[in-house]
Amino acid sequence: MSDLIRILIADDHPIVRQGLTTILVPRNGVEVIGEAENGRQAIAMAHELAPDVILMDMVMPDISGLDAATEILKENANARILILTSFGVKDSFVAAIQAGVMGYLLKDSQPADLFQAIHSVYRGQLTFPPHLALALVDAAKQPPVLETNLTEREQQVLEAVAEGLTNQEIAQRLMIGVNTVRTHISTILRKLGLSNRTQLAVYMLDRRERP
Repeated sequence: MSDLIRILIADDHPIVRQGLTTILVPRNGVEVIGEAENGRQAIAMAHELAPDVILMDMVMPDISGLDAATEILKENANARILILTSFGVKDSFVAAIQAGVMGYLLKDSQPADLFQAIHSVYRGQLTFPPHLALALVDAAKQPPVLETNLTEREQQVLEAVAEGLTNQEIAQRLMIGVNTVRTHISTILRKLGLSNRTQLAVYMLDRRERP
């Protein structure tokens, strides 16, 4: 079995797809298993290939990268999506994170930054340019949500999600079933008024920043 991180590239520019494929060679721990030229293809290929990480352009014809990411995450809440875009606009960044993607990287980034972002997203960790961090913190600012209505087990699951653990890893740590983990996460999201796993991670980031 291959230990390579399996990548799906979604970008409407052939030269970008070719360039990324050239950079992402097996010796760097990743392999490209598919290329999509628009959002609709990305949705179909994500379902068919089940990649470990999806590199998604923000602006594409037919269906935008953001809408495609939203659809993919509806089908698979554990999908790891890294937005790779030319737009460093705060509103676009916040919209992407709120949609549930795990990472946001500008196309003028260095290859080393791309590899680091891919591995971070693969591990379930949020990754984004430092200069956009303030936008994320501002977007997360809201009246503190009381967590006293979470059970002890839900608190344990919440902390594990914040560490970037997958459902399988959480199940192994807590010695419970994967379906039970999914149920706990759904309950936590409902109790905290959140929509997806990424918003949960952002919530935990904001909580830790509070005095």
